[in-house]
Amino acid sequence: MKLCFATQNPNKIREISDKLNAISNNLELVDLQSVGCIEELAEDQLTFEGNAFQKADYVSKNHFANCFADDSGLEVEALNGEPGIYSARYAGDHKNYEDNIRLLLTKLQGKPNRNARFRTCLCLILNGKTHYFEGITEGKIIEQARGTGGFAYDCIFVPNGYDQTFAELDLASKNKISHRALALEKLVNFLKTV
Repeated sequence: MKLCFATQNPNKIREISDKLNAISNNLELVDLQSVGCIEELAEDQLTFEGNAFQKADYVSKNHFANCFADDSGLEVEALNGEPGIYSARYAGDHKNYEDNIRLLLTKLQGKPNRNARFRTCLCLILNGKTHYFEGITEGKIIEQARGTGGFAYDCIFVPNGYDQTFAELDLASKNKISHRALALEKLVNFLKTV
C-alpha cells in the first residue's frame, strides 16, 4: 500500500521512514512530490488535531492520495502548555530552532517545574475516511542543550527514564519511545486491520 506523508520536513520523513520500515514491509511511504504536491501546506488551526487534518485533507482532496499528516510540538507544564502548536515558530515566523530554544529556556529561568511532553497527532485519510492517532512522550527540560542528533527541541528534552536527551539518543533508540513513533505505531497497527 502506498501512503503519502503530507510534510515538507525532511527530518520527519527520515524519522518516520525508519520507523515504518521497522514495523511493516507492506507499506510504501511516498512524499508530497511523488503525488504532485509542491505547494506549501497551511497550518493555521488552533489544535494539533486541526492542523494535522487540514494538511491531510488538502492532499487527499487535491492529489487523490491516501495520506496522513502530523502536527506535533512541545508542551511545557510551567508555561501552561507553551509552545504547543507554535513550537516551530515560537520565537517568530522565521522558524529558527536556536531562537526558539533560547526563548523557551529564558522563560523557564527560575522555575523549578521542568516537566514537559512532546505530543503528536497523526491524521490519516484513507479511502475518504478520517482517523486520528496520538503519541505522547513525557520528560523534562534541561538547562543547557546537549547532543547533536535529532532536531528542534530534542537537545533540551530528556525523556522520563533516560539520562540522555533525544538529541543524544541514536535514531533506533529514539524511535522506540518518541511521540511520533508511538502515534505511527498506532497508525500502522490500524492499517494492518484494514
